[in-house]
Amino acid sequence: MAETAEKERERCLMADAAVEFFLENLKQLLVHHVNLIKDVKSDLEKLENDLRLFKAFLKDSLKKRRKDAVLRELGRQIKSVVNEAEDVIDTFVTQAAHNRNKNLIFKIWSSRIDIAEQVGSVCRKIKDIYGDKSKFDIAFLNVDDGDPPEQLEAPILRKHNVVGFDDEAKTLMGFLAEETDQLDVISIIGMPGLGKTTLAGKIFHDQEIKYQFPVRIWVYVSQDFTNKDIFLSILKEFTKISEEISSKNNEELAGLVADHLADVKFLLVMDDVWAPADWEKLQIALPTNKRGKVLITSRQVEVGWYTNRLRGPHMLRFLNHNESCELLQLEVFGKREFPKELQFEGTEIAKRCGGLPLAIVVIGGILVKKFSANGDMGVIRRAWKKVIESFIAYLNLDTEKRMEKIISLSYEKLPSHLRECFLYVGMFPEDFEIPVWKLIRMWIAEGLIQRRDNISLEEIAESYLDDLINRNLVRAEKLKTDGRVKTCRVHDMLREFCITEAGNERDNFFQEVKMSNDGGFQPPVYEGYKCRRLCIHSEVSRFLMEKPKGPTVRSFVCFSKDEVPIQPEYISAIPANFKLLRVLEAKLIKFTKLPNELYQLVHLRYIVLALNSNPAVLPSAFSKLWNIQTLIVDTTSRTLNIKVDIMNMIQLRHFKTNASATLPKMGKNSKGGEQIQTLGTISPESCSEEVFSKARNLKKLGVRGKLAWLLENKKGSFDSLAKLGNLEKLKLINDIILCSETERQLRGLPPAYKFPTQLRSLTLCDTSLDWSHMKICRAKVPKKPGKKYLKIKYTVLKF
Repeated sequence: MAETAEKERERCLMADAAVEFFLENLKQLLVHHVNLIKDVKSDLEKLENDLRLFKAFLKDSLKKRRKDAVLRELGRQIKSVVNEAEDVIDTFVTQAAHNRNKNLIFKIWSSRIDIAEQVGSVCRKIKDIYGDKSKFDIAFLNVDDGDPPEQLEAPILRKHNVVGFDDEAKTLMGFLAEETDQLDVISIIGMPGLGKTTLAGKIFHDQEIKYQFPVRIWVYVSQDFTNKDIFLSILKEFTKISEEISSKNNEELAGLVADHLADVKFLLVMDDVWAPADWEKLQIALPTNKRGKVLITSRQVEVGWYTNRLRGPHMLRFLNHNESCELLQLEVFGKREFPKELQFEGTEIAKRCGGLPLAIVVIGGILVKKFSANGDMGVIRRAWKKVIESFIAYLNLDTEKRMEKIISLSYEKLPSHLRECFLYVGMFPEDFEIPVWKLIRMWIAEGLIQRRDNISLEEIAESYLDDLINRNLVRAEKLKTDGRVKTCRVHDMLREFCITEAGNERDNFFQEVKMSNDGGFQPPVYEGYKCRRLCIHSEVSRFLMEKPKGPTVRSFVCFSKDEVPIQPEYISAIPANFKLLRVLEAKLIKFTKLPNELYQLVHLRYIVLALNSNPAVLPSAFSKLWNIQTLIVDTTSRTLNIKVDIMNMIQLRHFKTNASATLPKMGKNSKGGEQIQTLGTISPESCSEEVFSKARNLKKLGVRGKLAWLLENKKGSFDSLAKLGNLEKLKLINDIILCSETERQLRGLPPAYKFPTQLRSLTLCDTSLDWSHMKICRAKVPKKPGKKYLKIKYTVLKF
C-alpha cells in the first residue's frame, strides 16, 4: 500500500509541469494562430481559465498532496484530463492546418464542430473534478505551506571516488604485465553495480599502464552492438573515418583493425560484453600476436571462461564494511570521516547497502542533498534515520533486488521537476554517450523545463542535469573546455529502472520497442502505441515497413547504430502515423526525399533529419512548422540550399547542419531572428549585415566554405560579425574541396577589433594557419571609454 501511495504521489507531482506546458501552448495558439481556432476561441478561453485554477491548486497543494490520498488522486485526475485536452486540441490544430492548406471548407467546419464538442467534454470533466469544493478547500488552506521555489544552484562537483579496488587493480595489472605467447584476454566479471567499469577505468588511466601500452582504446559493447560500430570505434584511434572507410563491410573493416593493431603494443578495453557469441563476432578483428592485451567487463561468468580458458574470469568482490563507509563518506562529505553526530547513522546506512558500490553512490546522492540543504544537525539526523527505516523492507531481498529498491528510493526523493527529466534519459540506447546539447533541447521541446523569470530555458535545463549528476543518477562523461558537461551516460541498472517506470500502464511516459525472441516487435506493432513517447534503436527499417501507429505519441527517437535507408513507399511512415510529434530524432534514417506529410507535423519543436541527396535542399514548406525551436539537418552533400526564410520562423532558437548552408534572401516581412542562439554552419556569402542585424543575439556561429572570401570581404562581410555582441563561440571551416590551390592557405586572420568582444572560443579548421596568428587572442581592442581586451579563452586549430 505504501508503495502504491508513493507512486500516486509521483504522478500527481508530474501534473504541475504538464499543466504549465499546456497553458503556454494554449496561450501561443490563442495569440498567434487564432485563425485556426476562431470558431472555438471562446471554448478554448474557458478551458484556459479552468486550467489556471488547476495550476493554482497544484502549486498551493504540493506539500499536502504528499500526505493526503484524496489530493493525490485529484492530482492524478488533473494530469489525465490535461493529457486528454492536449490530445484533443493538438489533433484539431493538425487537421485545421491541413484542411486550410487544402482549402477544404467543409472539413474545416465539421472539425470545428467536433473540437467544440470534445472541448466541452473535457470542461465537464474538469467541472466534475473540482465540483467537490471540499477537496479544493483542503488544498487552499495555508497557502504558504507549499515548497519554496527552486533556485538555480551551482553544481556540487564531486570527484569520481574509487574505493576498495587497489588490491583488485594490482592483481589485474599483474596479468597485463605478464608475457604470453598469444593475444591475452583478461575478464572482470560481476553483477550490475559492482564497479566493473570503474575498476577497468582506474586501470586504463593508470600512469604505469599508459607507459606500458602506447596505444589504449576503450569501446562500449553493450547488448545491441553492431560489429561495424565497434570496428569504426577502434579505427578512429588510428585514422580519420572517411566515407570510403565507412562504406566498407564488416570483413573489410575487421581486416583494417587487425592491420593497425598488429603493429603496436595495445590495450583494448571492451566494456559490457553480454555473451560468448558477442566475443566470437569481435575477435576476428584482433591480431593473434602477443603484443596486445584485451580487458573485458561482463556480467556473465561464461564470457570470462570463453575468452580465456587458461586463466578464467576474475570475479570482482563486494566492498567490505570499512570500504563501504569510506565510499559513502567521500560521496557525501568529500573526506574519509563522518561527522560525530552522524557516525551511527552513516555506518548503519553503509552496512545496509550490502557492499554494492552503485547502491552506496545512489544513496550518497540522496544524503548529500539532505546534508547540504540543512544546517540543523538534528534535522539532518532525522532525515538520515528515515533512510535507514526505508532499508528495513529490503533486508530480505537478494542484492540485485535490493539495488532496484534503492534506485526507486532515490527516484522518490527527486523533486517533481526532475522526475520526468530523469526518466527521459532512459530513451537513449544502452551505454550511449548522450550529448548534453541534444538532451537539453529535447527536454525543452517536450515541455519538461519550467520557465523562470530572467533565466533562459537552456540555463534551467543545464541546472536540472547538474542536479541529476550530483545525485549520482546520471554520470558526467566528457567536459567542455569551460568545465561544463559535454556528454553524459546513465548506468545500465538506472536505465532499466527508467524503462520499467516509464512503461507504467497508467502514465505510459515512454515505451522502448525491441525485437522479441520470436522475431517480432515488443510491444507488437499491430496493437498500436498509446504511449506519449516511443524509442527504437534497431531493426528500424523493418519497423517502419509495418506502418506503426501512435495517435498520442509526442516523441519518436531513433539512435540506431546502423544507417537506416528507407524505401520510397515508406518515407511517410513516421509523419503519417505519428501526427502529434513534438520531437523527431531521426539522424540515421536516410531520406532521399522529404515526404509532404512532414509539413503537417505542426507541433514539432525539435527535429533532426538526414538528407541523402545531392544537392541537398531545405524546402520553403518548412515555414509551415511554426513551432520549431531546434532544426538540425545532416546531409551527405557539402552544401545545403535553404529555401525557407528561417528568420521568419519565430520560435527557432537553434539551426545546425554539417554542410555549408546558403540562406535565402530575407523577405520584407521577416519578423524573427532575435531569438536565434545557434546558427551553423552557414556559407561565407550568407554572413551579411542583413542576416546578423536580425540574428543579433547569436551565441554560437559556424561558417563553412571558402573562408578567403569572407575574411577578405569578397563575398559576405566579416566586418558584420561585430554586430554580434553576445557571440561566445565561433567556428570557421575552410572547405578545401571547394577551394582552389591559392585559396586553401589563408593569409591570416582579421585584426582583433573586428571580432565580437564577448567571443570566448574560436575553432579554425583546414586554414593552414600556424600559432603565430593566434596573437589576436590577447589583442587590445579599442573601446570607448577606455580599452578592453579580446579574451578568447579557447582556440582550436585543426589542420
